[in-house]
Amino acid sequence: MSEELDNFVFNTAMGWVGVSASAKGLLAVTLPQPSAEAAHPSPGKDVDKATHIPSAFNHLVERLKAYYRGREVAFPDKLDLTGATPFQYAVWTATQRIPYGETRSYRWIAERIGQPQAARAVGQALGRNPWAIIVPCHRVVASDGRLGGFGGGLAMKRRLLQMEAATRVQGANQRTGKGVRGIGC
Repeated sequence: MSEELDNFVFNTAMGWVGVSASAKGLLAVTLPQPSAEAAHPSPGKDVDKATHIPSAFNHLVERLKAYYRGREVAFPDKLDLTGATPFQYAVWTATQRIPYGETRSYRWIAERIGQPQAARAVGQALGRNPWAIIVPCHRVVASDGRLGGFGGGLAMKRRLLQMEAATRVQGANQRTGKGVRGIGC
């Protein structure tokens, strides 16, 4: 019996992104990669035996493309949490609540999930986050403001944070009618 999976790769302004989904929700979303081959998600499933399902995530591609062009986008997509521990679920849920263009610390997340001494474990849970951007672990930094770790590398984390910060400033200036000056990524 084959499992219903949907795997696809598409190009964005920052590179190729891969998505894998099951009937239960998103399994994985990759960070931008230099090639389509490198972007294929590895959901830990036997995709050779998978059958294609009509994607319930048709609008996800357009939202991810808009995000990588520097637009603020919401990602309310359902996640396939098969295999996630209760702790990981709590960490990933708290991380999804971090507003676009803002950062929070590992300690902040630990406190939000009721485990204030678990900042290191929060980092480990975020290191296992298979949903890049959807669960925005790039918005989590060390308590002293250092970037901390990131599976996509610190250069990518810095780039994403700068892009989001610039978008927030531009949006605020458009609402107030002020010009945008001195913003560079």
